[in-house]
Amino acid sequence: MFSDKLSIDDFLASFDRFGVNLGLSRIEVLLECLDNPQERVPIVHVAGTNGKGSVCAYVASVLAEAGYRVGRYTSPHLLTWNERICINQQPITDQALEHHLHVVAATIDANFSTPTSETPTQFEVFTAAAWSYFAAEAVDIAVIEVGLGGRLDATNVCSEPLVTSVVSLSREHWQRLGPTLADIAREKAGILKQGRPVVMGPLPSEADAVVRQRALELGCPLYEVAPAELMASGQWRSGLGQSIDYQSGLLGDHQRVNSGIAIAILQLLQQQGWQIPTTAIQTGMAATRWPGRLQWMTWQGQQLLIDGAHNPAAAAMLRHYVDSLSQPVVWLMGMLSTKDHKDIFEVLLHPGDTLYIVPVPGHQTADPTDLAKLAQEVCPELSGCYTHDTLATGLDAFSAADGATKVLCGSLYLIGDFLARFGTGMA
Repeated sequence: MFSDKLSIDDFLASFDRFGVNLGLSRIEVLLECLDNPQERVPIVHVAGTNGKGSVCAYVASVLAEAGYRVGRYTSPHLLTWNERICINQQPITDQALEHHLHVVAATIDANFSTPTSETPTQFEVFTAAAWSYFAAEAVDIAVIEVGLGGRLDATNVCSEPLVTSVVSLSREHWQRLGPTLADIAREKAGILKQGRPVVMGPLPSEADAVVRQRALELGCPLYEVAPAELMASGQWRSGLGQSIDYQSGLLGDHQRVNSGIAIAILQLLQQQGWQIPTTAIQTGMAATRWPGRLQWMTWQGQQLLIDGAHNPAAAAMLRHYVDSLSQPVVWLMGMLSTKDHKDIFEVLLHPGDTLYIVPVPGHQTADPTDLAKLAQEVCPELSGCYTHDTLATGLDAFSAADGATKVLCGSLYLIGDFLARFGTGMA
C-alpha cells in the first residue's frame, strides 16, 4: 500500500476517500495489531472548540523545560504533516514518519483486507503512526489534542489519562456532534475517564452542566479555571492552590484562560509526582509558540497579522485583539465552504473595515463572490469589499491597500498556503 515511490502526502491522500467517519472500532483494532503502543505512553488529553492547541503547546513546552521527553500530537498542520507529531517541540523527521506509516500500512494490509473490513480513515492512520512513534521513542509523556469531538475521536483510546481537559465549547461541527451545545458537550466530555482529574475552562451554562454531570458520574475530580489575573507588571497569575506568576509566549487576552488551564494541568501532574519546578513553568510558558494563531510576521516590508479565525469564537478573539490596537483594519480572508460564514462576519467586520476575499487553495473553499455578497449584507458600512481569484492576486491588492493593521485570516489552510508560498519572516 505504501511503496518507496509514494510520498507521505500521496499516501495519506489515498485515505481521503474514507472521509470523516467517527468511531473507535477501527483504531482499536489497528492499535491492538500494533501491540497497543498507546498503553505504553502516559498522556494528557485535551478537548475543546478553541484553545486546545494552545493548551497543548503550553503544557508540552513546560514539561520539556522540566527535563522530560515530551510527545505532542496536534492537528491540523500549517505546512507539513510532520508538524502534528513532535518530541520536545521538534517535528518528526520524514524518515521516521515514513517508517511508522509503513508499519501502519503493513498492519492495515494484513488485518483489514476482507470484504467486510472498514478501512481506517486518514486521521486514524496518522494517529496510529503517532502512537507507534511515541512508544518507539519511549517518550516520558505525551500531550494529545482531540481531533474532532472527543467520545468517538481516534485519540480517545487511553483508559487512564493523567489529566483530561475541556478547554472551551461553542457550536462548531454541529453536523457531526449534534445541534445543541449540550449535544456537543456530551461528545467532548466523552474523553473523561473513571476517577481521572479533569480541568474545565469557562463553558456556556448548557455545556457546563453536561460536563459536570459526566464528571460526577465517573467520579472525576473536577477543577474549574477562571482567566488568569493580570498583574501590574504585565505578568499573569494563575494556579490551583499555589498561584504562579508568569508571562505567556502567546498573544491575546483569551490566552489568560488557555494558559490558566495549562497551569492547572501542570499542577495536577505535580500532585501525581511529576517533577516540574516553578522556574520550568515560568520559562516554558514564556517560550511557548503556536504558529498561525495571532502571529505577527514581516512580509514585503509590512507588518502582517495572521490568524486562523475559522469559527465565530476564534473570530471574536481576533477582533478583540485587533480592537486593542486602535487602528483601521484591512482584512484578507478565505473560508472553507463548511464554516459558519455569517456568524464569523458578524463578529469580525466593523464599519470602516476593508475586506479582500480569496479562495482557500486546494480545499473545499467557499466562493469569494458569495462571501462578498454576504459580507456586505452583514456590514454595509465596509470601506471596501473586493474579490480575487487567487491568493496571489489578493495579496497584491491587499498589500497596496491603506490601513494600519493588515490581517490574513479565515482558515488555517489559507494561512498554511500563504506561509508555504510567501512566508519570509516572523516578527
